Amino acid sequence: MTETADPATVPWPDSTPRFTGRVAVVTGSSSGHGRAIALRLAREGAAVVCTDLRKSPLPGGFEEDIDVDTDDVIARHGGRAEFLVADVTSASDLESAADRALESFGRLDVWVNNAGTFMGLASVLDESDEQFDRTVEINLRGTWLGCRAAAARMREQDVRGRSRGRIVNIGSIAGEIGQADIGGYSASKGAVHNLTRALAIELAPAQINVNAVAPGYFPTAMNRVFWDDPEALAGVQELHPLPLGVPDDIAAAVAFFGSDDAAFVTGTILPVDGGVTAK
Repeated sequence: MTETADPATVPWPDSTPRFTGRVAVVTGSSSGHGRAIALRLAREGAAVVCTDLRKSPLPGGFEEDIDVDTDDVIARHGGRAEFLVADVTSASDLESAADRALESFGRLDVWVNNAGTFMGLASVLDESDEQFDRTVEINLRGTWLGCRAAAARMREQDVRGRSRGRIVNIGSIAGEIGQADIGGYSASKGAVHNLTRALAIELAPAQINVNAVAPGYFPTAMNRVFWDDPEALAGVQELHPLPLGVPDDIAAAVAFFGSDDAAFVTGTILPVDGGVTAK
């Protein structure tokens, strides 16, 4: 008779970082959420193509190592990363970013549409045509162009695990709930959420997952105005049932969507908001 090992004494198999051998592109990677996302994916083993309008972090951010560029942080820790200047409103720039992933690292497993803009508080009567158009151009059109560039490459590559690739969009709780004085921003992020749902259905036959993370308010250079004003910060804190989060919370959610752990998840909008949308 063959003896059966006691399950209590059988060790777990050696764990491998979730993104070993995987390749990611992160737009808006120099600062804020994009920086945290790129660092998280790299820390878990991904080779990362970092893209942004500028290589260095925005001044006024909350990064502890704000003097070191994102790709350099990755390299200092033994990871693989390249930086490419890319404007998300330019189709050719995003096509080049997708091609860089293939040329440098061999494939494209995860594409994160993180780059976005917030042009400040303004009522519908005060927001200018130019502000509205620019907000939609960056937040919505930029995401759409990124999805297109990623999907075109992903559908041509072999399935790994249960997916040919994963697209993760960064939306906002403003795309799910009503908030005064951010009409253009809210409209752009609401459209990103529905674009995510539509493309999840469209790309499912190709085994490409499409999901979105919807942040609440976080300490980034873009939100600095709220953190520098005690009254505004108190209002932000009051919105959130839990204590305020940090960009690493967004990075963790993106890493989930980009990993095999989310193989059966698509078309999902995940609020990472400390409970704001649960109220």
